[in-house]
Amino acid sequence: MTYQDEIARAAKPIDAQQGRWDGIDAESVARMRLQNRFRTGLDIAKYTAGIMRRDMAAYDADPAAYTQSLGCWHGFIAQQKMIAIKKHFGSTKRRYLYLSGWMVAALRSDFGPLPDQSMHEKTSVPALIEELYTFLKQADARELGMMFRDLDAARDAGNAVEAARIQNAIDNYETHVVPIIADIDAGFGNAEATYLLAKKMIEAGACALQIENQVSDEKQCGHQDGKVTVPHEDFLAKVRACRYAFMELGVDDGIIVTRTDSLGAGLTKQIAYSKEPGDLGDQYNAFLDCEEVTDLSGVNGDVVINRGGKLMKPKRLPSNLFQFREGTGADRCVLDCITSLQHGADLLWIETEKPHIEQIASMVDRIREVVPNAKLVYNNSPSFNWTLNFRQQVFDAWSEAGRDVSAYDRAKLMSVDYDGTPLAEEADEKIRTFQKDAAARAGIFHHLITLPTYHTAALSTDNLAKEYFGEMGMLGYVKGVQRQEIRQGIACVKHQNMSGSDIGDDHKEYFAGEAALKAGGVHNTMNQFAA
Repeated sequence: MTYQDEIARAAKPIDAQQGRWDGIDAESVARMRLQNRFRTGLDIAKYTAGIMRRDMAAYDADPAAYTQSLGCWHGFIAQQKMIAIKKHFGSTKRRYLYLSGWMVAALRSDFGPLPDQSMHEKTSVPALIEELYTFLKQADARELGMMFRDLDAARDAGNAVEAARIQNAIDNYETHVVPIIADIDAGFGNAEATYLLAKKMIEAGACALQIENQVSDEKQCGHQDGKVTVPHEDFLAKVRACRYAFMELGVDDGIIVTRTDSLGAGLTKQIAYSKEPGDLGDQYNAFLDCEEVTDLSGVNGDVVINRGGKLMKPKRLPSNLFQFREGTGADRCVLDCITSLQHGADLLWIETEKPHIEQIASMVDRIREVVPNAKLVYNNSPSFNWTLNFRQQVFDAWSEAGRDVSAYDRAKLMSVDYDGTPLAEEADEKIRTFQKDAAARAGIFHHLITLPTYHTAALSTDNLAKEYFGEMGMLGYVKGVQRQEIRQGIACVKHQNMSGSDIGDDHKEYFAGEAALKAGGVHNTMNQFAA
């Protein structure tokens, strides 16, 4: 609906009251409605699921149309990110948010900082989704409020052309609300627990849930050791639980991202149930590290399985976990991915130990032999040393090509001594184009960085503390922060406006008219930033 349509719609119930609601202004109602376009989290989930589905189709047609996100641990961080995207690029198209379970554990748990092992309260995840969207909706309300003020100013000045331009901008307004890919870890329990949490996350606004194939009570960060996977049927029950949650709530096109940690997980807690040779359970068990049993008297209390007509004893550790054969990680990843896609998953996530396009592509090529449109969400993780990894990749490529690398020490390529060298510059260019190249070669539809705003918060705080508490004193803040905000047009330099003060003034005027006591008068110090 256009701005004028919304005003006309608001006027009908007011007019029907025959004067009793004359204190209610239809245009003010229309403005408040436009500033609160999304009434519930389900409205958001349905809207953003549609965005992701269209983006997935666009990527299938052209891999250059990949999508991106940054992980955000607070609503303000997400809000400022989307405001920045609109400011610099004019559109939020193909830019999402990522909600990292790691950052929830480390930053948002009532227990305090925790490792990424699903020990945090599960309710903190949907609570953060709701918080992220609360701040994004407030960004809409703030920006539209400023547009309404500009519209009033144009009308008061008698500038009909400017008023028409602003009204057209209002009619075609692009929201800050974008899809969130939300981390549900390993489901925080059994399939019923997964279903219950999935519902809460969807009701908060999540259109995409990312779930991993680790044991929920042994879950580890994807870039740490000691990961334990579950048999496929156990994992698929949780995938189905997520789909049931989406469909129960009417989000039929919700997105499920299935993550496999098999590349770095060498352990399983269970022997899979198998009915017949070659079924999923049998394929899972085929990766177990076993030794043939020739004397049953030596397997007291152990488990034995039939493999090709022979009795085999899977290697079991003192932890009571079973071990997979060395070198089977990639094969297990491929089977995990194919199985997930064949049982309702929409996107894949392969957790790798390094950002290497050909390593990822070697698995995706095999997956696409079975599921041609398979595509990935990929973690451009801060756990990777990107500088060292890519300098070593270039070093290796040069060595294979017969180029002289005698000026470089491969083990010490992170050293600042190599900054600015031809090898370092080539590595940086490969990092710059990594997402574009991986989208084209390795089927990566969505690139995300899980923990970037965790690191940027730490870095900027360190820089401020060093200057402010040192010789720079107050100049450390003014020169390093405020002056940069002003020069770069950072919205929150007017922090009162950012927190909703002007929106509150508008409401006071709607409710009390000329009697409104507003905060945005001539004595408001935020006016110093108007120039």
